[in-house]
Amino acid sequence: MLKRSIDVWIALIALILLSPIFLLVAYKVRKNLGSPIFFYQERPGRDGKLFKMMKFRSMRNAVDENGIPLPDEKRITPFGQKLRATSLDEMPQLINVLKGDMSVVGPRPQLPEFVEHYTAQQMRRHEVKPGMTGLAQVSGRNNLSWEEKFDLDVQYVEKQSIIFDFKIMFKTVEVMFKKEGIDSPDQAVGASRFSGSETTDRKSTHH
Repeated sequence: MLKRSIDVWIALIALILLSPIFLLVAYKVRKNLGSPIFFYQERPGRDGKLFKMMKFRSMRNAVDENGIPLPDEKRITPFGQKLRATSLDEMPQLINVLKGDMSVVGPRPQLPEFVEHYTAQQMRRHEVKPGMTGLAQVSGRNNLSWEEKFDLDVQYVEKQSIIFDFKIMFKTVEVMFKKEGIDSPDQAVGASRFSGSETTDRKSTHH
């Protein structure tokens, strides 16, 4: 209950303080990419229950002659790349936190189709709500293999506490300013065993 209360207060305060940036990004997305401003995608949450995670759109709605979305590299724009690099596309997840789908701190939610590839130990990441940031994100981010990320997720589940959450929050701010662990060339390779990569979460959902 204490963690939930802290989540709600942090999300509310963040939305109020960041509302000028939130509105500016929304305007820029509409201007550069058109409507809709947000995209929603189902992700497994606590106990594997699916919820619709929100993000600002970062890609064009470009499809081939069969209506299939074009590859990421043909749909991403310089604006979209900047949006991702600054993590501003993740801001709408504050609404997910208010709704109770997510927590401020917890394992990052992955795609539903990845779940069938998890080991029993990795499934423990679903014992808690997914987070906007987590232990893996402040411990190397994209420089980590998928196995290392999931090991850290389970470590978080076993060690979780309010104090630990605040340490991760402060570390997240530091990592964002330093832009540590971003754009690792090993990202796609590490994700191959799951038949996809994190870039997959940008596909097929930009309606």
